[in-house]
Amino acid sequence: MNLSSLNLFSNLQATNKQFAVIGLGRFGKAVCSTLHGLGYEVLGVDTDEKKVTQALSDRIAAHVLQLDSTEPSALAEAGIFEFDTVIVAIGNYLAESITTTLNLKEGGVTNVIAKASSETHLKLLKKVGADRVVFPEREMGCSLARSLTKPSILERFDLDPDHSIVELFVPEKFDGKTIADLDLRRRYGLTLIAVGRADKFEINPQPNERLRKGEAMVVIGSNKDINRLPI
Repeated sequence: MNLSSLNLFSNLQATNKQFAVIGLGRFGKAVCSTLHGLGYEVLGVDTDEKKVTQALSDRIAAHVLQLDSTEPSALAEAGIFEFDTVIVAIGNYLAESITTTLNLKEGGVTNVIAKASSETHLKLLKKVGADRVVFPEREMGCSLARSLTKPSILERFDLDPDHSIVELFVPEKFDGKTIADLDLRRRYGLTLIAVGRADKFEINPQPNERLRKGEAMVVIGSNKDINRLPI
């Protein structure tokens, strides 16, 4: 059973079905392609005609437009202010990134996620109202380091800098023990929210259920406590 293919975390991360992605560089294209592949309706946007043409050719989004996102009227005319979530993927062009983010928030977009290329960029994006700022390169580096040191962790969803939801293989030390026996909340400060078996997840499993090595378990808690698990 390929536990990571169950896509538990992709189901948790979005409740709406429509996204706009502004900036079709490597990061923006990857976001478009992934969301589109998951079945969401995606609008891709860039000022560069070649990138727009390539995105259309690669079919990474339902719709692709060429426009200047620093112009509020262009965003309004394209209907981008109507989207619940817009991703600003213009990380390497600081002025354009900040102006676009400001335009989106002033236009009434509920959730604006912006890519930053430096700490200063992050602070400026927060100042103009970005709801979430991401460092793709830094996050990828952290993810790689975690996978090398904690190979049993299958997926990780960061709630904030200090807390996460993780999907991991049941440790050998837990094999054959019931959930009540493990008492994860008292011993580790963690809450078990699901167990993966037979190609599906069982949410809120019963205390008398036994865990088996090779199955998946999903816990929520502080990163410090998660790191104490016998992985």
